[in-house]
Amino acid sequence: MKFSKYLITLTVWIVLNFPTFAQSTKRVAIIPQPSQVIEHPGVFTIDRMTRIQSDQVFAAVASLFAKQAEIRMSGPQQTKDSVKLILFTLVGKDVVADSAGYRLLITPEKITVSARTNAGALNGMQSLLQLILLQPKMGEVPCAEINDHPRFGYRGVMLDVSRNFFPVSYIKHFLDLMSLYKMNKFHWHLTDGPGWRLEIKKYPELTSKTAWRTHHTWKEWWDSPRHYLTEGDPNAYGGYYTQADAREIVAYAKQRGITVIPEIEMPGHSDEVLAVYPNLACSEKPFVSGELCLGNDSTFIFLKNVLTEVMAIFPSEYIHVGGDEAGQAAWKECPKCQKRIKDEKLKNESELQSYAIRRIEQFLTSKKRKLLGWDEILEGGLAPAATVMSWRGEQGGVTAATMGHDVVMTPGGYCYFDHYQADPATQPLAIGGYLTVEHIYSYEPVPAELDAFKAKYILGAQANIWTEYIPTTEHVDYMAYPRLPAMAEVTWSEKGNRNFDDFKTRLQAHYRLLQRLNVNYCRPSFSLEVGTKFDNQAKKVTVSFKSEQYKPVIYYTLDGSEPTNLSTLYKGSFEVSGSAKVAAAIFENGLFKEKPVKLDVDFHKAIGKKVTYHLPYSKNYVAQKEETLVNGYRGGSLTYGDGQWQGFESNDMDVTIDLEKVDNLKSLAVSFMQQTGPGVFMPDFVEVSLSDDGKEFRKVKTINNDIPLTQSTLTLKDFKFSLSGEKGRYIRVFAKNGQHGFLFADEVIIY
Repeated sequence: MKFSKYLITLTVWIVLNFPTFAQSTKRVAIIPQPSQVIEHPGVFTIDRMTRIQSDQVFAAVASLFAKQAEIRMSGPQQTKDSVKLILFTLVGKDVVADSAGYRLLITPEKITVSARTNAGALNGMQSLLQLILLQPKMGEVPCAEINDHPRFGYRGVMLDVSRNFFPVSYIKHFLDLMSLYKMNKFHWHLTDGPGWRLEIKKYPELTSKTAWRTHHTWKEWWDSPRHYLTEGDPNAYGGYYTQADAREIVAYAKQRGITVIPEIEMPGHSDEVLAVYPNLACSEKPFVSGELCLGNDSTFIFLKNVLTEVMAIFPSEYIHVGGDEAGQAAWKECPKCQKRIKDEKLKNESELQSYAIRRIEQFLTSKKRKLLGWDEILEGGLAPAATVMSWRGEQGGVTAATMGHDVVMTPGGYCYFDHYQADPATQPLAIGGYLTVEHIYSYEPVPAELDAFKAKYILGAQANIWTEYIPTTEHVDYMAYPRLPAMAEVTWSEKGNRNFDDFKTRLQAHYRLLQRLNVNYCRPSFSLEVGTKFDNQAKKVTVSFKSEQYKPVIYYTLDGSEPTNLSTLYKGSFEVSGSAKVAAAIFENGLFKEKPVKLDVDFHKAIGKKVTYHLPYSKNYVAQKEETLVNGYRGGSLTYGDGQWQGFESNDMDVTIDLEKVDNLKSLAVSFMQQTGPGVFMPDFVEVSLSDDGKEFRKVKTINNDIPLTQSTLTLKDFKFSLSGEKGRYIRVFAKNGQHGFLFADEVIIY
């Protein structure tokens, strides 16, 4: 990651090819946002006479900076008055209070990076590297004083290399970018069913056989019998890291202030282990289940032997043991597992898994290491000193912190970078979901339920990049950027020092930085999101637009016609009285960049009315709670996680809306969503009943679902009822959850 060779050629390229794109006006556009920035006039110009000096304690940091910025190191005796210096200097608490903090002072004559620790010096170095890369002329660094420190000590990124293998050269590139954005924990997901990726000398078949599979893509392999091939087979796909490779990565990461945390999956997600060592399966046969037999002492001998070699490679305090999504069917039928449950006086299979985790934790503790696992390790009782990664929402983290356990927050709704980041129709295939830069940025790692004492157990947060649908290094970059800088700011900057509009302004300069580093980032979308705010009493709606583009030119109409550059120019939110058909688009050079977004604004009869829930909505997908179905907002077409789709988990949807008086009715419509991957299905049928008194209801009409279960892609369906000639005050809407998964509904529209 050397920078100065791009100084002339890339700057010219930008000028020639992007004459009109909007740029950030901020001279100091560092991400994550520093604690304090004071900009000063002038610049420090890096030229051939610029030299780097360092106190001995920071010599390695200064050397790394010199290599990356291609500036010569020098000793005090070599400097002359004409030489401009970049200094790395050790200071006390009176200058930099936080151990990982730094002070960066840039004047026209000198740049000084001051810190108390190596971590602080590295953080200051990365801010300086960013400033060099962010400028239109990389040699001109804006003068400023920056005082900075991190909010959280754990700022992590997980990369799954089991589903798809990535070479050492790319892992180094990935670490370079992590370090540039001050992320300091690299969670390396090394083992899982699709491939074992780390050499274990005691068990060579793990890599000679199960590091190689029959199909190139994960999906093809998943839809096949899921078998493996031997290394050297011309049709084999995969790869692995030798122990020398892994040590090289650990050293490379350490030099950049990053700790590598290895993950060795257990007791589930172990199909590849059982394929070559079937004696560790309950059935003692390969390809029957993916869970290790926990009644078999040989399982624990194997795991301890593997972890012994892992710990010899990775000096990290934490060893991640997975612990997620383990099926219990094999354990229930296994005489050995049932005997273990009886002998250990365990209640059930959940406690059997907890027993296994506790046993592994005791082993790790004896080696002065700590166990880290996904939040399923809470089930059946948490191991005494385990640290929990909360991925199934925040509740696991809340529970663990309340129990006095350390927690890393990584809920799927904010931290899973394998989700779509724009309209799926415009994106490479992804696993599902929808996670934008803005939504990531809105995340607060400390749950509101925790008081100040319990909040101290929240170590930080982590972004996760699962690679089922991410087969190439270019695709990994695409899914990580620019979302990872947003997560970096969430984990580094104080809550009160974060502002998305300001972040978006700084992000504009970082597109130049990412271009200079040849990162295949996801370009900001030209699509528009329409925001509406209803005033039911005044019968007015406030309409606003937002986009990932920086200061876009937007034209709109209110009669449903397609906007042109002669339509009304959007200058800010505006009010609409009564009804309107809004259509809007971003324009460039007189033409819209994407198909106009359209929205019908109307006050139907149910807006703002009381809704009674006869069955509860999901605690995990509350949306706007009791207001959701009658707040005038339609759910988006990209995700059930946008705050307007209300979930019903296993339950039917059964609600009654009170119109406050008996009224003539014309129609009713309610939308549902299907996305079978995460278990979201259409209702079997939707039924509407009416009542004048709220006690005696008469069934009016039923509409059956016609979307097949085989339709797995995200699909929306409007269930539309004609109520012409009907009257009623109370409208009951019942939707049958025949699949006992999730139902998601957005708005009950009544005319």
